Formats: sequence, C-alpha cells, structure tokens
Amino acid sequence: MTLTRLLLFVALAGSISCTAFLFLTLVSALRFRRRVSQPATRNSSFPRVTLLKPLCGLEPNLEANIESFFRQDYPDFEIIFGTRDRNDAALPVVRNVQQHYPQVPAKYVFSGEPDHPNAKVCSLQKMYADASSDYFIISDSDVEVSPNYLREVTAPLRDPQTGLVTCLYRGVPTGGIWSRLEALGMSVEMTSGVIVADMLEGMRFALGPTMAARRDTLDSVGGLASLADYCADDYVLGHAVYAAGQRVELSTHVIDHIVNHRSCKASLLHQLRWMKSTRFSRPMGHIGTGLTFAMPYGLLGLAVGLLTGHPVLAWGLLGWAAVNRMLMSIVAGWGVVRDPYSLRDCWLYPVRDLLGFFLWCASFMGRTVIWRGRRYRLEAGGKMVKVGAGDPTESSGSITVDNLA
Repeated sequence: MTLTRLLLFVALAGSISCTAFLFLTLVSALRFRRRVSQPATRNSSFPRVTLLKPLCGLEPNLEANIESFFRQDYPDFEIIFGTRDRNDAALPVVRNVQQHYPQVPAKYVFSGEPDHPNAKVCSLQKMYADASSDYFIISDSDVEVSPNYLREVTAPLRDPQTGLVTCLYRGVPTGGIWSRLEALGMSVEMTSGVIVADMLEGMRFALGPTMAARRDTLDSVGGLASLADYCADDYVLGHAVYAAGQRVELSTHVIDHIVNHRSCKASLLHQLRWMKSTRFSRPMGHIGTGLTFAMPYGLLGLAVGLLTGHPVLAWGLLGWAAVNRMLMSIVAGWGVVRDPYSLRDCWLYPVRDLLGFFLWCASFMGRTVIWRGRRYRLEAGGKMVKVGAGDPTESSGSITVDNLA
C-alpha cells in the first residue's frame, strides 16, 4: 500500500468513525430529551442540603453566579464558602450578595495552605467537616443555576441505590473568540461524549461543576480525602461510587458554566490541562476520542484527494466533515443542553473541532500541567506530584469558621 493510499484510507476511516459518533450522539440526545419530557416525581420530603462552594479570587460573573445559589426554591439549605484565607478577593463580593438573603444560613471556612496537590479538595475537606446536613452538593464558583436546581439535583438521592448525581452544562462565553471556542467545546464536545457514554455503558464518572451525594456514600468511598492527590477529582469520585456498586445518575437539569479564560494562552492552557488529566485518568477512552473528531480527517482527505487528482472526492470529504461538525453543534449543543450559542455559532464549531484535535495531540506530549500558577507532574491514574523545590506546600493545619447567618 502506497503512502497516499494509506493516508486516503485514514481519511475515509476517520470520516466513517466521526459519522458513527454523530449518529450515536443523535440517538443519545433523543434519549436524553425523552427523559426531560417525563413528568417530574414530586417529593414530599426535602432533607437539609449543604452547598459546598470553594472560591479562589475574582472571576467573570462571580456575583451573579453566587446569587443564583442564594435564590434557590428549596426549604432548608445552607451554603459553606471556602477560601485559603480572609484576604481572598472573592469574599467582599460574596458578603455583599449574602446581605440580601439573610434567611439563608451561610459560613466561611478558611483552610490555610493545602497539604496535598489538589487545593480545592483540601478546602472541601474542611468545609465538609463543618456541614450540618447529610446531603451535599459540591459546585464550582464559575457556574450559574436556576432556582429549581436544588430540588431537581437532590431528588434522585432519595433512592438509596443512587450514590451520586451530576449535571451537564452549557458553556457561556465572556468575551472574545477564545472564550467562544472554549464555550462551544463545553456545550458540544463535552456534552456529546457524556451522553454517548451514559447510553452505552452508564455513568461511571462525575462532572466537577456539580456533584451531589449523601454523607454515607462519600464516607463509604474514603471521603473527600481520597481525592486530594488527583487532578480529575470529579472523575475519581464518580468512578469510586460506581465501583462501590451505587448508581451515578446524570440529571436532566442543565447548568451554565461561565468561561473565565478570554486570552489565547489562558484558554489553551486550561483546556490542555483538562485533556492531559483525562489522558491519565481514562487512558483508553482518551485515545478513542481521536476517532470522534471530523475536521482533521476532512482536511487530510482534501489534501490527498487533490494530490491524487480526485477533486470531487477531496472537496466532498472536507465538505462532509464541516457539515458533520455543524450538525454535531446543533444536536448536542442546542438539542441537549439548549445552548443558544451552539445554534447561532454552529458554523464556528468546525474550527473548534480542529482546535480540539490539536489539543488532543498535544496532550500526549509530556505529563506536566500548570494549575493556579503551580506546576505538577501527572502520574498513573491521574495523581499529581508538585514539580520543583521551594514551593509552599505545607498546610498551616488550622481551620477557621465564620458564621454569616
């Protein structure tokens, strides 16, 4: 087989595999929408819920994000905010919002310097210790939710067989082309991968922007402390719950994930860190992701077709790749998570698909990532080891709690 024939075979095989993935996405999207259309089960009991909200500095839309959690239509809940110290820039914003909702119990936990690589989990451990309920929702600071969020996300936890609930999310850009491209990746690439995995094998992982669980479930898998050395703590927790014989449920509730990165460098570094963590957490699944892209195979088909004198085939492969990605944006981004940007910017998703492919390729180059300004080396299973001496890693060992209501 000549090199050109081999490359043409790769282009055709890639076109077939991405078409198959589009078909699977369409079927799983219809499956998800059927679940959404089913009448919601009414619950007569509403156990007290603790929202754990780790914070670290100012972020775009932070005030609106925080306020959306105070505005929950739920009878009994508390919010625990966690920062490393009292000087975190996010605290004045949160205190200002809290003044308008004095009926919502809220606390601040100041955790000090982390004693493990995952600083967020180290903070969550100390927040968890101060909670007054047995139902928890761990939620990132860069998400905004609707008032029925608590009711819908916690409802499946009434079933003792359900150990953890997680949510899909739509990306919300905050300005600039790089923010738009990253948001499209969240709404389309992430969504399609999750719903197809849920349809084929069931949920065996969780998504970090929302993880809801009972205390007994968390304690049975080693608690939050078991996550403190991992980059993809959401995947590790979800997989541990699944391995323990309990169900991980994908909620039909969809949240907004605000894209904080507007510059090219910040956006690419953030996405590359996520890609690398997936490579070490789910190595086989990460390799298989290479078969779900379309534009690289379309461009390869264009080049080989033109070189071999088959222009119709060349432009046909590229054209189908572009149409495939626009359909994917509409099916997953609009059809599943109802992201208006995925519908409006479907023409831009082929560019995002090509960018995602280059990031996927780059994820195999090296094992170091940068997180919150510190460099870590990823090990088997997704564990992180801090690189370089002299960085502060010792915990102060202290914990301070402020009651706000």
